[in-house]
Amino acid sequence: MVTSDSSAIVTLETDDTHFSDVTLSSPNEHGDLWSPRRRPPATSQEEGRNKRLGPLASFFTRSLFARKVKEPRPLEPREPGWKLFGKVPLREGPVKDPRKIQKEYETRSGRPGNLASPKQSVRKNLDFEPLSTTALILEDRPANLPAKPAEEAQKHRQQYEEMVAQAKKREMKEAQKRRKQLEDRCKLEESIGNAALTWNQEILPNWETMCTSRRVRELWWQGVPPSVRGKVWSLAIGNELNITHELYSICLSRAREKWKAMPTSSSDTESEDAGLSLADKEASLELIKLDISRTFPNLCIFQKGGPYHDMLHSILGAYTCYRPDVGYVQGMSFIAAVFILNLDTADAFIAFTNLLNKPCQMAFFRVDHSLMLTYFAAFEVFFEENLPKLFAHFKSNNLSPDIYLIDWIFTLYSKSLPLDLACRVWDVFCRDGDEFLFRTALGILKLYEDILTKMDFIHNAQFLTKLPEDISGDELFAAIATIQMHSKNKKWAQVLQALQKEQERGSPVLKH
Repeated sequence: MVTSDSSAIVTLETDDTHFSDVTLSSPNEHGDLWSPRRRPPATSQEEGRNKRLGPLASFFTRSLFARKVKEPRPLEPREPGWKLFGKVPLREGPVKDPRKIQKEYETRSGRPGNLASPKQSVRKNLDFEPLSTTALILEDRPANLPAKPAEEAQKHRQQYEEMVAQAKKREMKEAQKRRKQLEDRCKLEESIGNAALTWNQEILPNWETMCTSRRVRELWWQGVPPSVRGKVWSLAIGNELNITHELYSICLSRAREKWKAMPTSSSDTESEDAGLSLADKEASLELIKLDISRTFPNLCIFQKGGPYHDMLHSILGAYTCYRPDVGYVQGMSFIAAVFILNLDTADAFIAFTNLLNKPCQMAFFRVDHSLMLTYFAAFEVFFEENLPKLFAHFKSNNLSPDIYLIDWIFTLYSKSLPLDLACRVWDVFCRDGDEFLFRTALGILKLYEDILTKMDFIHNAQFLTKLPEDISGDELFAAIATIQMHSKNKKWAQVLQALQKEQERGSPVLKH
């Protein structure tokens, strides 16, 4: 029985496994009957209360269990030592400094650590890295483990030395490779800077007189500097159509009106079918939206929301309204995108429109089958002249040039080659004309001749429609330089003209 004037004091200690103390006492009572210390004698008032409670009076005024006071244990500072799957005694003796271990190892092996060889200058942090590995491999075992035998210690020391030597050798090779790459990059940047000065100060101001000189043609072959590339392309392509910025604005306004009048609820498939079925090629404006998202997807600058999306959309729409007889054809977006990267919007439209007006591009984009077959036949003439072994292999596998040439010609290699290499191809294409497009194709076949001769039809077609991404520009142009565009003392233009005349007389120009 616990009365209302009683209080309970409960103490829990969770650190040790023993019973906790429970004390029931009156608020006016203090002490413990079972404690070693005796209580003070009770007063007359307390004796009176005990008589009223009876024999249970002493039960409410004593501790049920002996109180055990936990003594706090002093915290001892722990020293670093070895632990293996459990508690082990701490190591005896002070911990060695890694640098001291390194010095002891150098003293035992007879190698002074303060003499740096010329090769060590490659690694700037050589003094720091070996310290941790030396401490792990060469430090003595802990006191609780058996000592390492001398043979095993010598073996580990040799393995460590071999490991460090291999690491040094590997890092030296990587450092030399990085140094060479840096030197090549510096040389390239310096040559580009010097070439840009030459083009800006000497060639561009005197374009009419210097564009056909031997020196300029050599600079052209090496690649036009990016800072002047757009200007050089514009001058080389020319403006035979006399297109002005005002005409571009007019065509763009008309294209925007067409876009506003288009239904927005039609699906992509319905739009594509409608664009191909209508006689008015301006309806191909709908196809532009589908094709822009596929243009240089890795750059992420021509897709919707990108910085050049609206610019590319405007140029392609304006051209479709300028040439409704041609309309938009897949592949145009890549050509327009390359111009946008090097020219302003209106200038890019002028260069784009004049380039597509060239005979070869017009034949392909208007899908003139007979004229396209003539170009393929001319290509095969020079293919057989320069690469007879590969030509025979392609013939035996029925691999016709249209399978791989169409994609290359339609996009002017901007989709098939890396962008920087494609721009270099464009540089010489602006200098030499359509002939260089087919010469580049022969250069690619020349570069991979050994691989292509070992493939069948399917693998050849797959390889040529998706060229390796790591193709080297210098190697490609070296292969192109070996291609001779002469067949029986006839140049490309003469062979093409002769084949066109044969076609007009009804002679087959391409054997299937």
